[in-house]
Amino acid sequence: MSSKKDTKKAEDVVLDQTLRPARWDEYIGQKHIKDNVKILLRAAEERGHIPEHILFYGPPGLGKTTLAHLIAKETGRQMKITSGPAIEKVGDLASILTNLAPGDILFIDEIHRLNKMVEEILYPAMESGVLDIIIGKGPSARTIQLDLPAFTLIAATTRVAMISSPLRSRFSGGVFRLEFYSNEEIAKIIERSSKLLDIVLETEALAEIAKRSRFTPRTANYFLKRARDFAQVNSKSNKKNLDKKIVKEALDMLAVDEIGLNASDRKFLEILIEKFGGGPVGLKTMAAALSEEEATIEEVVEPYLLQLGLLERTARGRVATKKAHEHLGFEFKEKQEKLL
Repeated sequence: MSSKKDTKKAEDVVLDQTLRPARWDEYIGQKHIKDNVKILLRAAEERGHIPEHILFYGPPGLGKTTLAHLIAKETGRQMKITSGPAIEKVGDLASILTNLAPGDILFIDEIHRLNKMVEEILYPAMESGVLDIIIGKGPSARTIQLDLPAFTLIAATTRVAMISSPLRSRFSGGVFRLEFYSNEEIAKIIERSSKLLDIVLETEALAEIAKRSRFTPRTANYFLKRARDFAQVNSKSNKKNLDKKIVKEALDMLAVDEIGLNASDRKFLEILIEKFGGGPVGLKTMAAALSEEEATIEEVVEPYLLQLGLLERTARGRVATKKAHEHLGFEFKEKQEKLL
């Protein structure tokens, strides 16, 4: 009896950690990608071939890894998972490729961080199914060519521009960009997750989480779990019921405002408006003022602000929009209107 309970608890923990959909009909959003991938998989199956190599790119948390898992489940194939930074040497990649079984899927996350020497070994592996290994050095060096089992490479990246053109061109199955989700799609994802987590979520509470979730499923699920934790610790009544008040208090504690801006977002806009008059300001200047790396500002802070129309990137630098001024309670000056 105890063993069954322990197994159930372990399953609940795994589900709680991932909340990944297990079937195509459970995967909400990204319809154009799903339709294309379904055709790719079905055509390959009817021909008796393995699916061609696929690259997914887009901001973090939109479902790139989830799509890879779904493809593996739909095709009934084993998937080996690694990441660009984990493959440090040519030998690491050779070990992974030679241990694949025929028809396996190799998933490489953050593939843009692959070592260039490793990347060059990957070209013939993807294109011709062979592995070229150089043994020895200098005049006595020789190349050995090993035949590899047929495999499908699925890769994911948040920075597609950093992937070299030769590598991108070898994803013959397609290069797909994942888009941000609509509030309606996010609401459906939260509704599904709440049922899996056995949470009773009121309609207004669901809408409150959805509008603060930055159009991103990972963020939505994170907020749902933190609201559940808050209710569990602070609620005196039913701890599995989440109403708007509990959700609002939980998200306020996380410093997430009503449109999803966190403390870093607000600090960025406040410095831009108070210190630099709303802009225009160059990236290096903003990075110095915030004591942040330029890459962090470009990849983490700015995308959501641009999505909401709170920030503009102009030829002269970053400019806070009228909407940003109004949201933070600053006066919008005429000179800013001319710049935009």
